[in-house]
Amino acid sequence: MNSKSIDLIPNKKLTKFCKDNHIKKMSLFGSALTDSFNSESDIDLLVEFEEGQTPGIFKILEMEEEISSLLEGRKVDLRTPKDISRYFRVQVIESSEVLYAQS
Repeated sequence: MNSKSIDLIPNKKLTKFCKDNHIKKMSLFGSALTDSFNSESDIDLLVEFEEGQTPGIFKILEMEEEISSLLEGRKVDLRTPKDISRYFRVQVIESSEVLYAQS
C-alpha cells in the first residue's frame, strides 16, 4: 500500500465530508495504492452511501469537486461498487483501503 495518498486528507475533514454526504464507507483504490502513484495521479475513491441516499450524477460531480479541494486540487473520481465493471468489481473491493466507515 502507498500511504502517501491516504495522508493527503485530514481525518476530521474526511469524516465531516462523509457524514455530510451520507457516505457509510469510503475506500481508496487504483493507482493511489501502488508505487506508480505520483503528483499527477488522480485519486480513485469507492463510496457506499446510506440506504436511500445515493445521489444523482450532478451531486456526485459536486462531491468530486468538494473532495478535490480537500486534496489541494488533485482530480478525484468517486465510484460506487455498481459503477465498477462486474468483471473486476470483486478485485477492486478486495484490494481497496478503507479510509472511512460509519461506526
